[in-house]
Amino acid sequence: MTKTALITGASSGIGKACAHTFAEQGYHLILVGRRAALLEQLADQLKTSHTIEVKVLQVDVRDKEELTYKLGTLSPQWKKVDVLINNAGLSQGLDPIDKGNTDDWDTMIDTNIKGLLYVTKIVSTWMVERKKGHIINIGSIAGKEVYANGNVYCATKHAVDALNKAMRIDLLPHGIKVTGIHPGAVETEFSIVRFKGDEARAKKVYDGFEPLVAQDIAEAIWFAVSRPAHVNVNDMLIMPTAQANGNLIKRD
Repeated sequence: MTKTALITGASSGIGKACAHTFAEQGYHLILVGRRAALLEQLADQLKTSHTIEVKVLQVDVRDKEELTYKLGTLSPQWKKVDVLINNAGLSQGLDPIDKGNTDDWDTMIDTNIKGLLYVTKIVSTWMVERKKGHIINIGSIAGKEVYANGNVYCATKHAVDALNKAMRIDLLPHGIKVTGIHPGAVETEFSIVRFKGDEARAKKVYDGFEPLVAQDIAEAIWFAVSRPAHVNVNDMLIMPTAQANGNLIKRD
């Protein structure tokens, strides 16, 4: 039987890589993101390359009302979500706490924590009704350690780490798996977003070493999802070989 995966932040980076990986495995896909043109382009590509159906939902996960409405309008068949990948997330700025931009803080908290919760609240309800499902929450090494000037971003990813554990407890009676995936340095649009479009500054983040790429994380997610029914991968911390922790990277 064909399964369905819902992926947030699907227009680029890890979300897009997951869309390709799960399409290759024959999953129907619900692609959620803010950039409609990119989502439609991805959907067309996937439907051309694979025998699957793809549904596109243009919505910002921070917008609780619109998100609730758009997910609510899905047909009963599309609500049979087997895998939820909570990938939408970002970092804004890299300032010490006394110089932080409170608008940036709101954006990170609203996206990384509240947006994840809004999506999970709705989709987990569908999973509970079916007594099965798998929730993948994309965290970060920043959810395991705190680094200089990472303050609020690290706090949001620590919250995701706590929510992984809480969801696993709350959803245990319903047979729903919960997995936390925590990447180290991955070269995607992440740093461009953090530095608000400053591509030169973003590029320097990855100078002198080989970072992870989005496909590395997508493959790790697929590994977790493809385990037998009695096996759950609770937590996975994935780093480039050149990175020892949140702060220490060997650069050539």
